Amino acid sequence: MTQSWSWRITRVVLLLCFGLFFAVPLLALLNFSTKDTITKERTGAAWRALFDNPLMSEAIRTSLELAAITMVGMVVLLVPTMIWVRLQVPAATRLVEFLCLLPLTIPALVIVVGLDDVYAWVNYLIGDSALTLAFVYVVLVLPFSYRAIDAALSAIDSTTLAEAARSLGAGWFTVIARVIVPNIWQGVLNASFVTVALVLGEYTIASLLHYNTLQVAIVSLGKSDAPTSMAASLGTILLAFVLLVGLSLLDRRRHHTGRTS
Repeated sequence: MTQSWSWRITRVVLLLCFGLFFAVPLLALLNFSTKDTITKERTGAAWRALFDNPLMSEAIRTSLELAAITMVGMVVLLVPTMIWVRLQVPAATRLVEFLCLLPLTIPALVIVVGLDDVYAWVNYLIGDSALTLAFVYVVLVLPFSYRAIDAALSAIDSTTLAEAARSLGAGWFTVIARVIVPNIWQGVLNASFVTVALVLGEYTIASLLHYNTLQVAIVSLGKSDAPTSMAASLGTILLAFVLLVGLSLLDRRRHHTGRTS
């Protein structure tokens, strides 16, 4: 009994320490972004400026659109490929893993230099839009998304599920979309969240390619309006937190619906 209470107290203390570790910087951001630098009075001018400033509004919209496009592109490219390789050509699993993890070994600056000529053609064929960054971002999120989806696939017997579905007359599209994917939905959600968080926080490539995304606008705005820049940074963190909670609630609701049905 004594050891049980001791462990509970230790766990509470550790949780409080971790909570303070994350809460103090966020509270500092909130304090700075809501205080007038001259009068020292509380004001919401910095937060209102996020939407009144056309540069920041455009950057927020661009980053959200990029996050959505990159997330869809990642799911469409990676999920069917990983399922197909695991079911049909398991010998190629190591090759796919190597290719997906390769972006981790290449610095962002090298990626930009290598894609400079490619983007000249992309801009010529598609147009000089910041949304074309989705091509690069899909590559950047592959290592993290691969690990999340691979862990979910490893937790189920995908071969048996596929063979059972095929024996009942299901096509490969049905096997992937209606049999395997529902069983790895948690991994797909985790990969999607990582994708959104990476896109919202990416700065180097967007800056070097001269596109106005959220992080580029925050850095640019910080040179002239620090409170608004801090408000944008805090807003980005809170948005990522809301997305995480939303994905968790979506998955919990899905499991609850599955049990009740």
